[in-house]
Amino acid sequence: MRELEIYIDGASKGNPGPSGIGVVVCRDTQTVKNISTYIGNTTNNIAEYTALIYGLQEALKLKAEVLKINTDSQLLCRQLNKAYKVKNPNILGLYNQVLHLMEAFKKVSITNISREDNRGADKLATQAIKKQLKRSLITRQAPLDGACPVR
Repeated sequence: MRELEIYIDGASKGNPGPSGIGVVVCRDTQTVKNISTYIGNTTNNIAEYTALIYGLQEALKLKAEVLKINTDSQLLCRQLNKAYKVKNPNILGLYNQVLHLMEAFKKVSITNISREDNRGADKLATQAIKKQLKRSLITRQAPLDGACPVR
């Protein structure tokens, strides 16, 4: 049986603010794929769900059958394990998309882990934001030679 373990994290600098996702996909304790993507200005909860969607899509591409999802988002974990209802309309569409994707697997478990145990995904999410903010800063700076930009 093709089994994967996936660590996910969403990060937002401000809430809402510039956001990124981090996903670490593992097979037999070996990292198969790292995903670090900037997703624009949004909330931390939307970033968490977006990270999970990326993780589920990657698992489909890798033809996994059984997934163990690890997240440091207690809210996401409890919502998907049906302990909490989804009340936020901005999350509901993502939640339904996750449920739809999860149907493609024989078994999916979602576990709430500590932030410490989720360092890899956290680092990838934060890197995505930092890269984008650095890119934005560079494009806003005046030319180094002091010449006016051509209009």
